[in-house]
Amino acid sequence: MKKIILFLLVFLFAVPVFAEGKYDIKQMTPEVQNALNGRRDRFDQLRAFKSSGAVGENNRGYVEALKQEGSAGDIVAAENRDRKVIYQAIAEQNGLENAISTIESVFAQVQRDKADPGDQIQTEDGRWVAK
Repeated sequence: MKKIILFLLVFLFAVPVFAEGKYDIKQMTPEVQNALNGRRDRFDQLRAFKSSGAVGENNRGYVEALKQEGSAGDIVAAENRDRKVIYQAIAEQNGLENAISTIESVFAQVQRDKADPGDQIQTEDGRWVAK
């Protein structure tokens, strides 16, 4: 639970639009809770795929399979579904329905910043680089 709260705090305070807790998840719906639980449950697997270079963080706030390795494609699909649920909840609960791309971009930057050395990240201009 602490990791989930920390994740939300890092995400929500990443840029001025989310400063001062103005925009956050106001209602922990079952859908959002399931998405957060899914992200927590697959964290170690996703971390391993990132470390091996099979998965990277793209510039749109989602993970992307860069190599066919084990169940990387399944982990990527599940992670991206859960991220989309969270982004949608933030947008809907804060009256930001037209701001999904902004929320995705903010999260992409947070994930690039949090990436471990050697992780594959996609720059804003679309290039894949090792951090």
